[in-house]
Amino acid sequence: MSKRDYYEVLGVTRSSSADEIKKSYRKIALQFHPDRNPGDKQAEENFKEAAEAYDILSSADKRAQYDRFGHAGMGNSGGHGGPGGMRMEDIFQNFGDVFGDDMFGSFFGGGRQGGGRRQGTRGANLRVKLKMDFADIANGANKKIKVKKHVPCQPCGGSGAKDKGSIQTCGTCGGSGQVRRVTNTFLGQMQTVTTCPTCNGEGMSITQKCASCKGEGRVYGEETLSLDIPAGVQDGMQLSMSGRGNAGERGGAPGDLLILVEEEKHPQLRRMDMDVIYQLHVSFPEAVLGTNVEVPTIDGKAKIKVPAGTQSGKIFRLKGKGFPAFQSYEKGDQLVEVNVWSPQTLSNEEKEMMEKLKNSGNFKPGPEAAEMKEDRSFFDKIKDAFS
Repeated sequence: MSKRDYYEVLGVTRSSSADEIKKSYRKIALQFHPDRNPGDKQAEENFKEAAEAYDILSSADKRAQYDRFGHAGMGNSGGHGGPGGMRMEDIFQNFGDVFGDDMFGSFFGGGRQGGGRRQGTRGANLRVKLKMDFADIANGANKKIKVKKHVPCQPCGGSGAKDKGSIQTCGTCGGSGQVRRVTNTFLGQMQTVTTCPTCNGEGMSITQKCASCKGEGRVYGEETLSLDIPAGVQDGMQLSMSGRGNAGERGGAPGDLLILVEEEKHPQLRRMDMDVIYQLHVSFPEAVLGTNVEVPTIDGKAKIKVPAGTQSGKIFRLKGKGFPAFQSYEKGDQLVEVNVWSPQTLSNEEKEMMEKLKNSGNFKPGPEAAEMKEDRSFFDKIKDAFS
């Protein structure tokens, strides 16, 4: 089943502002919130779908990537694993600020689903640039890179405490991470649930901090990452690896790793979407008499035959020698454009030969030359190659 357009999910347009997107998501999320629709699986899926759309469209980088490449360009960043793939705890942890703790408590009476104690603070996303040559892009590649980032503290296991005895349950909230207040109104009693102000929702306090991380539960270090890059990526495309970014504080969820693809230029080939362009230069005698030549391709070399009488601008097509489409079985071609090379200087003997050929009727443009339009575009020539 194909995903719906994220703008359609939130009922906004591509020109909508960040505030409009946030307001629309808030309205939809309140409508389909599980506490308002207990046992309704469809409402839960709609709730998750809206959160997935908001995850992408609320981020300027992710939104720009989505606008350019659609769902295919989001890699693993869209929805944390597919339609409806976001976990409830992820939604409330990442987007709770859209509603506010008081609103969750006032409307639904039970706070955040799976509420209570939360773990630390989520780590920041990590962005890296990855250079890829034509062969890597065509075939996919495994790249190993070293990155400097926050990693979990080993001595304390990411807790931030000196030892287990240094972790105590918060006396204010009893370890739940939340406090409940009951207010008498003319409509009766109203219960609200808010984040515990003493432990900031963590449900615990640390009496003695880890000497290595100073209570953060993480330290700045270096990690070697193995990246599996799929075939068919394009320059400027951003891929995402969930949970491979900076470690969170005191056991908080790690951020994501954002991989920006940088396409390296090929010394002889040029990319045009899924196709590869190569400019083949042949001499005048080769164009007249015909020849067999080797041309470079992404994966090596290929032999092609240039028939006798080939005109400059002729395009030959090497089927399937281009780039694969991203996350698809479709594949482009290599297009070889012939350019007839004219020497700039001639010897006396060569000049005499050319004079004789110039006066030969066979070397004068015939009626068919008049049919060849000089203003035909490169794309017109490509159409001829595919016909």
